[in-house]
Amino acid sequence: MRKEEKTQIIDSLAEQLQVVPHFYIADISGLNAESTSKLRRLCFEKNIKLVVAKNTLLRKALEKNGFEETILYSALEGPTSVMFCETPNAPAKLIKEFFKKQEKPVLKGAYVQECVYIGSNTLEELVNIKSREELIGDIINMLQSPAENVISALQSSGGKLAGIVKTLSEKAE
Repeated sequence: MRKEEKTQIIDSLAEQLQVVPHFYIADISGLNAESTSKLRRLCFEKNIKLVVAKNTLLRKALEKNGFEETILYSALEGPTSVMFCETPNAPAKLIKEFFKKQEKPVLKGAYVQECVYIGSNTLEELVNIKSREELIGDIINMLQSPAENVISALQSSGGKLAGIVKTLSEKAE
């Protein structure tokens, strides 16, 4: 590979790293053509961009984007594929779903919500990460719950409250 081609690939990877907030590093080697095609199709359907990259080029792209000597570099050994995504847990769910039928892909590392995850043992944590929209929905539900409880208590005991007030006003006379 010529130096110009390598520079072009590094620039392309660096641009993806800047644009997309989350990425996963996986090993998909050993998959046959049918399985690889199926994986790529699933990635496309879930809006995940799958790229196979050389470790040294990916490392240079990471360095270009400010990932100075990080623990993530330990995942850059052997065959490497990078999954870029907008949704933090989409690739983790895809890997888990695909892993049920195949021995690959194997999660090597991930950079999700400004945190680094290394190894396939972190897959379950990554699957359970909530997206920004899900967190906002949870917060709204938590904020609405106390207000709903107060309103329903006032509505249900409105008759009781009126009766108590009436009884107290009659005793005062």
